[in-house]
Amino acid sequence: MKPRIKTYIVGLDEQMSGGVPKGSVVLISGMPGTMKSSVAYNILFHNAKNDKIKGLYMSLEQGRDSIIEHMEGLGLKHNEVEDRVNLVDIGYLRLNMTDDLADQQSWMKIFKMYAENLHVSAEYEILVVDSLPVLELLAEVEGRRTELFHFFGWLRELDVTTFIIAEAASDVNVVHDEDFLADGIIRLKKERQGIDITRQIVIDKMRSTKHNTGYFTLMHDDDKGFEVTRVIGD
Repeated sequence: MKPRIKTYIVGLDEQMSGGVPKGSVVLISGMPGTMKSSVAYNILFHNAKNDKIKGLYMSLEQGRDSIIEHMEGLGLKHNEVEDRVNLVDIGYLRLNMTDDLADQQSWMKIFKMYAENLHVSAEYEILVVDSLPVLELLAEVEGRRTELFHFFGWLRELDVTTFIIAEAASDVNVVHDEDFLADGIIRLKKERQGIDITRQIVIDKMRSTKHNTGYFTLMHDDDKGFEVTRVIGD
């Protein structure tokens, strides 16, 4: 069996034979407010803290300080892993490039350049891309299917485990190109239960892995962190 990258969500890893197969490209998909970024950073944080695995979080939307502040609110203190987790704000970096250099480099080229350079210098094994829709928008992707095919191929050549944050359609029957290209899909959603709104998570797809395809309730506790429980029916 392939080595695994744990999600460190209590109760979830055992639902997919111990975690995500190392080297996979996995979508973390959901509507806004479903804690996609938090789940992704949780994976980076705990793999760095517990398993000494280096990671890179590449943000195209939210600033570095904002991400750190938000994650520390969840008990994920960046200073505990800053020697193993790099947080890169691509938008900030591009704004601080010279005009001539910025004009010559597309967003996609800049993104790949930093990812490749840091792979050599920092030797990270886990990459988080936040997020795919923003990268496509900034890179002005035209032939989407072809561009995504090449992008996913490039990610696999990096030989790291990648988690890509993606927006889900409101219609669960809608399938996107990236759903076919990804090795795995972890979906998050909000669900109304009485007067409360809960978050639910499902391992929708995970290649080379026996996994549970049922929904679980996703909870967060300051002491335990993220954990899942069986969804209780109405």
